[in-house]
Amino acid sequence: MHVHILGICGTFMGSLALLARDLGHTVTGSDANIYPPMSTQLERAGVTIEEGYDASHLQPAPDLVIVGNAMKRGIEAVEYMLDEGIPYTSGPQFLSEHVLQNRHVLAVAGTHGKTTTTTMLAWVLHYCGIDTGFLIGGVPLVHSEDEKLTQAFAHSSYLGADKTADGKRGYFVIEADEYDSAFFDKRSKFVHYRPRTAILNNLEFDHADIFKDLDAIQTQFHHMIRMIPSTGQIIMPAHTPSLEATIDKGCWTPIWRTEILDAANPQGTEGCTWKAQLIEEDGSEFLVHYHDAKQGQTVTGKVHWGMSGRHNVENAMVAVAAAFDIGISVEQACDALSQFSGIKRRMELIADLEHNTADSSSKVQIFDDFAHHPTAITTTLDGAKKKLKTAKIWAVIEPRSNTMKLGVHKDNLAASAQLADEVIWYEPAGLEWGLTEVIGNAKDISNKQYVMNDTQKIIDHLLAQMGQANKDDAIIIMSNGGFEGIHQRLLAALKA
Repeated sequence: MHVHILGICGTFMGSLALLARDLGHTVTGSDANIYPPMSTQLERAGVTIEEGYDASHLQPAPDLVIVGNAMKRGIEAVEYMLDEGIPYTSGPQFLSEHVLQNRHVLAVAGTHGKTTTTTMLAWVLHYCGIDTGFLIGGVPLVHSEDEKLTQAFAHSSYLGADKTADGKRGYFVIEADEYDSAFFDKRSKFVHYRPRTAILNNLEFDHADIFKDLDAIQTQFHHMIRMIPSTGQIIMPAHTPSLEATIDKGCWTPIWRTEILDAANPQGTEGCTWKAQLIEEDGSEFLVHYHDAKQGQTVTGKVHWGMSGRHNVENAMVAVAAAFDIGISVEQACDALSQFSGIKRRMELIADLEHNTADSSSKVQIFDDFAHHPTAITTTLDGAKKKLKTAKIWAVIEPRSNTMKLGVHKDNLAASAQLADEVIWYEPAGLEWGLTEVIGNAKDISNKQYVMNDTQKIIDHLLAQMGQANKDDAIIIMSNGGFEGIHQRLLAALKA
């Protein structure tokens, strides 16, 4: 079957394209915004991509069009598809019908941490010998001497086995996005997935372009919760009021709750099954405790890895619990995470440069991060500050998401970046609410925060500042888009 995907370079649709290819279909696609890492991944996989949404891309007509959720009525290819009666479906529906049927689905939902947690869980299962399928909204960074692991994580999706070695249904780990499915199906994507094991990472207001308020998102989450069987498992962090309120709407599935022990809560909460105990403040080493009430005992494992940040410890906890739900021991899961490399665009180190002078030397590190919500910005910077310690941290942030463009979180932006030593906000043309005014009027901000409307000016400013007073610098670039190629442009300028 010839499948054409409209909006193929989105993180979900690009991953879906590879699954469709692995099912034996001929896959082509088109997109208005073609940029790495997804475009590079698709091109390496031999998927033909055309720019724009011309009707000619559907000539001759494919057997099926998979319509991305960015598509709207009025787009030439969409109108042609409808006029010509070409069969079409949404990405989540295609995935449900062609891949997830008869699989044990492990779904990772939540406002933050979905991509990282999905990758962690898929990694743990593969590391422990389970040929599980997965779909991740990002590109994994895998460094392993095991050729099978390297091949499985070469792309952001993997078909996996539909049955286990003992003949049971196979496993599939999926990033369960709450965004809508298509212009003709306004349900959240995850409603199609029908998981048996469900991770609910957290829940905040986001996607203001399609959700009126937090309650509207909670309604979609509850649609998914109502589908989880009583023999399934829900895993979620404790002390999350928005999730607890969603559960209170009705739940028929057992729940494991996770938490991190700290000075304010040294013993943990009664009834909380999974607890993390930090060995290193930056989260690079910690213990995982699981209390088995039936056996009356506590099992402990240790993770020592290259990741950092309290948020990644939280992600690890739910991943270990989900793996345990399908039979992987706590010790095995922790050993697997200790070998976890991470994924692209999640505090990904893309450059580590030395500056040497006659008197001393300093270092400039450049990180690429996907953070585009105030909570994600804060947690990323918190982890970076604890890990990098003495380095001066520059945050360069593009408020690019639809929610950001609508100005929903504008009053929290300056405060969200306070942990950086200095911040440069990029104000793109057409941002109606005025980033300069918002940052300029922010109160109780202790660090320096600038607003610039030209990426070249940002690069020039950073070049002028790097290495001053012989201190190490770290530049964290945060955006959920291409950011006009600023990462490589800055790197080239620094090298020059």
